[in-house]
Amino acid sequence: MSGVLDKIVLYWQFPFVRYALVVGVLIALCSSLLGVTLVLKRFSFIGDGLSHVAFGAMAAASVMGLSDDMPVVLAVTVLCAVFLLRTGQNATIRGDAAVAMVSVGSLALGYLMMNVFSTSSNLSGDVCTTLFGSTSILTLTPGDVWLCVVLSVAVAAVFIFFYHKIFAVTFDEDFARATGAKADVYNLIIAVVVAVVIVLAMNLVGSLLISALVIFPALSAMRVFRSFLSVTICSVCLSVACALLGLTTAILAGTPVGSTIVAADMAAFGVFFVLGKVKGGTKG
Repeated sequence: MSGVLDKIVLYWQFPFVRYALVVGVLIALCSSLLGVTLVLKRFSFIGDGLSHVAFGAMAAASVMGLSDDMPVVLAVTVLCAVFLLRTGQNATIRGDAAVAMVSVGSLALGYLMMNVFSTSSNLSGDVCTTLFGSTSILTLTPGDVWLCVVLSVAVAAVFIFFYHKIFAVTFDEDFARATGAKADVYNLIIAVVVAVVIVLAMNLVGSLLISALVIFPALSAMRVFRSFLSVTICSVCLSVACALLGLTTAILAGTPVGSTIVAADMAAFGVFFVLGKVKGGTKG
């Protein structure tokens, strides 16, 4: 045990480890804030769809030779989030069908562009890195960290400022409209914030694993707690704890960062599932 602690203390002296932990915690926090809303609105799959869009945008930026692909990826992902929201309200194309179309289409086009135009000698490695995450989280620059801090503060501020409106459109959108709330505007805010979170999380867990970061903490918290606020708070705490555990394990054991964090989230879900059963049995 002391050997593990010594290793942690040793690694903590390196700036790249501190950067990774700060960014990992901030991304986990932001991801879990809207996870409860997405689960309750039965729109959990939008995270997966937008992550594939981000992959396609990243592939396009790479082909164009852009050194900083963040603005392009963020802009394209936000636009697609708005598109999915509008299309999801269309009677012709339902929300789940729209997400599936955009998700598969973006993934296919991104991989096609990388095959046709890429000059990389390790295409399969680049694709695997983008889809499943890699050690890129351990090569962050101070600029990357500050960008993550600014966007994370913005996401948290939007959630806190519009908390009551988000709560209203989550549970009863029709009633919210009847009381004069602009439900479409708040749905749009939710979609844009989710898009920002997806882009932030790309470097941490990869585009295929982002949904787990958004959904697992919310589902775990729902096993034990019932009120929206308590579920959200528990989800945030659990997500941050799993991110810290996953990052620390990945650094010490050399395992893939994204997969390790998701494994920690899955283990936490198992624990909370059992706790929920015990709690329910005790009440009975």
